[in-house]
Amino acid sequence: MSIAVHSPFHFPSHTRFISSTKPSILFNPISISSNHRFGVRAPVAATEAVRCSAVVESGKESANVEEKSVSVILLAGGKGKRMGASMPKQYLPLLGQPIALYSFYTFSGMVEVKEIVVVCDPSYRDIFKDTVEKIPVDLKFALPGKERQDSVYNGLQVVDSSSELVCVHDSARPLASSGDIQKVLKDGWLHGAAVLGVPVKATIKEANNDRFVVKTLERKTLWEMQTPQVIRPDLLKKGFDLVTREGLEVTDDVSVVEHLKLPVHITEGCYTNIKITTPDDLLLAEKILKARTES
Repeated sequence: MSIAVHSPFHFPSHTRFISSTKPSILFNPISISSNHRFGVRAPVAATEAVRCSAVVESGKESANVEEKSVSVILLAGGKGKRMGASMPKQYLPLLGQPIALYSFYTFSGMVEVKEIVVVCDPSYRDIFKDTVEKIPVDLKFALPGKERQDSVYNGLQVVDSSSELVCVHDSARPLASSGDIQKVLKDGWLHGAAVLGVPVKATIKEANNDRFVVKTLERKTLWEMQTPQVIRPDLLKKGFDLVTREGLEVTDDVSVVEHLKLPVHITEGCYTNIKITTPDDLLLAEKILKARTES
């Protein structure tokens, strides 16, 4: 069960956690400065024109995310078997542009972002390299791992050491808006870890192995998690040390902070920030994008 937490904790930027245990995962970083030149693809970002500001509760310190202080880890190494396509779903065309490039361009246009680390199979790197002339951020690459947490760890290894926040995003979510991203960045800075989420609409029941209902969960306490998920790099590194040492598996990024028994703030996002998993999702994303263009 996920419960919204409003935490009084604030982790200063000079806080450091030290651990001697490190996961033994191979990675292959490649860094491309934004002033290199490749072929140019006309960018399209799936974002609204209006940028929102996070509302800070009375009595709490205001959150100011500085320019060029955020490293984005864009996960683009999934296979997407449920889509049934000839290529991974994140590279399928969405209104003429690969799905992965929508959030890529959204992040690259934000002043808070200094670099994007794309975690992908080397055979798809050219899709991102071809954009370098049009983006004002640095581009890096890392290899995908066996599991999601391995891919995030690989990306973390090449994040700039001066970054104050790490923002992890699924490239199969092309419709995240810059306004929602700014809100979760501010909450991540204020609380140490934050994740976009939306209140669950459906009634959720817990069942046993025979598919008989055990109980009905209290819907008002349940949230559906999305990405981006924003974490201070020192917390993320300490969390990885813990889950590796104890052999834990996590299905999202803020879970490593939960294992540290530290607070994770839920930033309310939008239901349109869907993850494209099936052909029906792709059709829905097209409708949302067309509606945004027409509005």
